[in-house]
Amino acid sequence: MKIQTNFNRYETKYLINTEQQKRILDAVEGNIKPDEYGKSTICNVYYDTPDYLLIRRSLESPMYKEKLRLRSYGVANKKTPVFLEIKKKYDRVVYKRRIITTQSGAKCFFNKTSAQNTQIANEIKYFIERYKNLQPAVFISYEREAFYDKSDDTFRITFDKNILWRDYDMTLSSGIYGSPILERNQVLMEVKCAGAMPMWFTKILSDNGLYKTSFSKYGKAYQSILKIKTGEQKYA
Repeated sequence: MKIQTNFNRYETKYLINTEQQKRILDAVEGNIKPDEYGKSTICNVYYDTPDYLLIRRSLESPMYKEKLRLRSYGVANKKTPVFLEIKKKYDRVVYKRRIITTQSGAKCFFNKTSAQNTQIANEIKYFIERYKNLQPAVFISYEREAFYDKSDDTFRITFDKNILWRDYDMTLSSGIYGSPILERNQVLMEVKCAGAMPMWFTKILSDNGLYKTSFSKYGKAYQSILKIKTGEQKYA
């Protein structure tokens, strides 16, 4: 199976509850099928400057924003394939570029010893050079169910729950634990497509009274970090 490394698409988010998720899955049953990962646990380490420049800019909702993260499917070990990704958003379109490596291979990018010389690898090197002193800023994990349209595999629906964050012990090998981002029974649904949503799905959204929302997992974690630093919140 060829692993995709380059994505250009629209991503729309909806904050729903578990009952709404069940109704949506019942309604789309004949049109979608699970993707190759199906149900999975996704682990991410987001990188940022010591003063959180990247996420601060992102939360200002600019026309253009970008992030750098390291991702694994499940808890990683030394040999687990992981993805080092640049995620950019310009004028509502999301561009994701990633390479496949290992945790030790990812470290080589930050200490400038990586031998990878592909176009995407060089883009990541430029990103790291542009933003000085990048370091792990937050670990975020979540349980995901992913589906795609049977007639158009560029249309995908994902459901994320049990979203956890922490700003310590930030490696993909350290296990699944942290403070929750969502309230009990909440689910983050993301709709990803190359163009317009299919009419059959927009009708399901309308029938269920669902409206898109602005939601950033890293943004929510950063806001919690600020509250902890000011004494307004404690770690869960």
